[in-house]
Amino acid sequence: MRHSAVLVALLLPLPVAAQEKTRRPMRVDDLFRFQRVSDPRVRPVGSLVAYVVGTVDMDANKVTSSIWLLPTAGGEARQLTNSGKSDRHPRWSPDGRHILFESNRSGDSQLWLIGVDGGEARQLTKVSTSARNALWSRDGKRIAFVSAVWPEFSSKLFKESDALNKKRSDERAKSPIKARVFTKLFFRHWDEYVEDKRQHLFVLDLTEGLHAKGEPRDVTPGDRDADPTSSTFSMGDDFTFSPDGEYLLFTAPPEKNEAWSTNYDICRVPVKGGKIECLTKDNPAADGSPRFSPDGKQLAFRAQKRAGFEADRWQLYVIRVDPSGSFQDKPRSVTADLDSSVEDFVWTPSSDTLLFTAEAAGHLPIYQLSLNTGKVRKLIAAATNSSLSMGDEGPVLSFSQASFLSPPSVHSIDLDTGKLLGRSKQNAAVLAELDLPKVESVTVKGADDVPMQMWILKPPGFDPAKKWPLVYLVHGGPQGAWMDAWSYRWNPQLWAAQGYVVALPNPRGSTGFGQKYVDEISGDWGGKCYQDLMAGVAYLEKQPYVDAQRMAAAGASFGGYMMNWFAVNTGKFKTLITHCGVWNFDSMYATTEELWFDEWDHGGVPWGKNRASYEKYSPHRFAKNLAKHRTPMLIIHNDLDFRVPISEGVQLFTTLQRMGIPSRMINFPDEGHWVLRPQNSRYWHREVFAWLKKYVAPGGR
Repeated sequence: MRHSAVLVALLLPLPVAAQEKTRRPMRVDDLFRFQRVSDPRVRPVGSLVAYVVGTVDMDANKVTSSIWLLPTAGGEARQLTNSGKSDRHPRWSPDGRHILFESNRSGDSQLWLIGVDGGEARQLTKVSTSARNALWSRDGKRIAFVSAVWPEFSSKLFKESDALNKKRSDERAKSPIKARVFTKLFFRHWDEYVEDKRQHLFVLDLTEGLHAKGEPRDVTPGDRDADPTSSTFSMGDDFTFSPDGEYLLFTAPPEKNEAWSTNYDICRVPVKGGKIECLTKDNPAADGSPRFSPDGKQLAFRAQKRAGFEADRWQLYVIRVDPSGSFQDKPRSVTADLDSSVEDFVWTPSSDTLLFTAEAAGHLPIYQLSLNTGKVRKLIAAATNSSLSMGDEGPVLSFSQASFLSPPSVHSIDLDTGKLLGRSKQNAAVLAELDLPKVESVTVKGADDVPMQMWILKPPGFDPAKKWPLVYLVHGGPQGAWMDAWSYRWNPQLWAAQGYVVALPNPRGSTGFGQKYVDEISGDWGGKCYQDLMAGVAYLEKQPYVDAQRMAAAGASFGGYMMNWFAVNTGKFKTLITHCGVWNFDSMYATTEELWFDEWDHGGVPWGKNRASYEKYSPHRFAKNLAKHRTPMLIIHNDLDFRVPISEGVQLFTTLQRMGIPSRMINFPDEGHWVLRPQNSRYWHREVFAWLKKYVAPGGR
C-alpha cells in the first residue's frame, strides 16, 4: 500500500557509496548518544503530537526526559519542558490547550500542568505516595491517577490517609531496623518490594481554571490493586472515565491468589466512591485495557480465554454500553480469525473502525478493522509500530516506529491518503554517522519440518570471500520474538559491529507465528525449541561465510536458560554468555514471584502429578555434562531480579567453579532482570564483548 511503502523507504540506510565514505561501525558509547523517543499523543484537534524524549546523562548515571511537540503536518519539533528531571506521560486536556504530565522535579513523582504555548509548569498534586499515569475525563472537569498506598488507611479522608502514609514511610526510612514481614505472596515484583501496598485509583475534581477543587479521593479503597502490577497485563492506560464522566472502568488484578492467577477483570466504580462492580466476571482468564468509542456507545478491550496462561492469544472485544459504561449485551471478539495477539489499539473518530497492532513474523504491523464489515487489513506492514494515537477530528494517526536500522521515532500519517505527514528527527545526526548493515530474513526447517524464521546481520565491512565468527542470540520470554526493532539492551547492530555475523532465531514459543507455535514451548523448553535452534545452527554452519570453529551464543531470561541448556547438551560453541537465566526449575518455582508462569508451563506445582515436567528439561539435573563439553561461560545475574532470582546464577557459577570450567560471574546489586542504569549498561557491554573476544576472535579470515 502507498503509506506502507513510504514508511519502509524512510527506514532504509543511505546508498552504499555514501556509507563507505561517511559511515563507521557502531560503538558502545553510541548506544547512549541516542535519544529515547516514546509515548506520542495527538492533540484532540490534531495539529500537534506531544511525545517524550529521554536523554542519557552518563555522569549522573540516569536518563532524564522532557516533553516535545511536533506538528502532525510536518515541520520542526520544539521542546516544551526542560526540567532536567523526568517529565513523562503527556496527556492532552480535552480542549487541547494544556498537557497533564508526571514529573519528579519536586522530588517524587507528581502531576503537573503546562500550557501548550509554554510558560512555567504548575504542580497539581502533592501526594506523599506519589501520583502517576493520569488521564482526563471527557469534559475536562476531573482527572484520575494511580498511587500506591497502604490499604489500611485507604478508607479515610485524603488528608488523614495521606498523613498516615507519609508517617509510615518516614518511620521506615529513619528506623535502623530494615526487617520486612510477609504474610502472603506477591510481596515483591520484578525489581522491588511491594511492602503490602496497593495500587489505587484516585480522582481529583478541577475548577474552571484547572486548579484542584478539594482533595483527591481514593475511589478503590481496600486490600486490592486497581491497576495492573504486571506489565504482562498492562497496555499503558489501563483505566478510563465513562462517557458521562461519572464512573471509572479499570483493569483490576485478581482479588485472591494473585501470585498464581491471571484472572484480571474490568471493573467499574463511581468517581465519587462507592461499590466496585466486576463487568467481566464470566471470563476466568485475563481482561483489560478498556477504551470507549468516541461516540460513547461502545467499549473495546483485550481478553484471553485460557486461565493461568499469560501468553494466551489476546483478542479484541467490543460491546455496546450506556453512557455510564454499563454493558448492554455480551462482548464479541472482533479478531477471532486473526491468529496473533492484539497489543495496542485505538478508535478512529467515526467510532466504526479500530486500529491495532499485532505481531506478524518478526514485525509489528498496524491493522485496520472495520466494525461494519468485519474486514481486517494491514495498514502498515513493516518494522515495529506501537503507541497508536488519534485526535478527535482525524484522520491523522500518530505512532512510534522502530526497526533494526533506526531507534523509535514518531510518525504521523493521513489515514485517508496514506501520506506521511511528519516524523521526529531526534536521532538523525547520530544515525548519519553509523554504518548499520541491512538485516536478512531466512527460513529454516526446524523440529518436525516446521519452518523457523531467523534474522541474520553481517558486520560492517563484510567480505563474503572470508569466513566470519558467529554469535547466536536467543531471545527471552520464551513467548517473545526477535522483532525488526531497536533495543538499548541487546542491540544486534552493536554486536555485529564488533566483527561478528549475528543470527537471531525465532524458534518454537516465539510470538507472531500463530498461537500453536507459541503454545508448543510450554512444558517443552529443551525439546522442539532446542531442536529448532540447533537446526538454525546447522543452517549457519553451511554458509560459506561462517567460520564453524568460531561460534558463540548468548541470551537473557529464557535465552539465558537456553545457554545453560546448550552447556549441558552441545559443545558446538566456544563460549556461552548467560544473563539472568534459569538453571534449576525447582528453585526457580520456589523463588520467582509470578507463579502462574511456572505452573502453566509445567502443568502444576512441583509436588503435583506433573512432577516429571520439572525434571525433564532442568539444566541442573544434567550438570555432569558440563565436564564433558567444558564450555567457558560468562554469567550475569542481579540482586534485584525477582523474576529469575539470583540463586539461579549462583548455582550455575558454583557448579562451573567446582568443576574447574573457565567461568566468570558479574553481579549488579542495584539492577533487576535487566541492566538499566547507564554506567552499569556501559560496563555490561564492555565486559560481554571483552569475554566474547577472548574466546571467539572477531573479524573475517
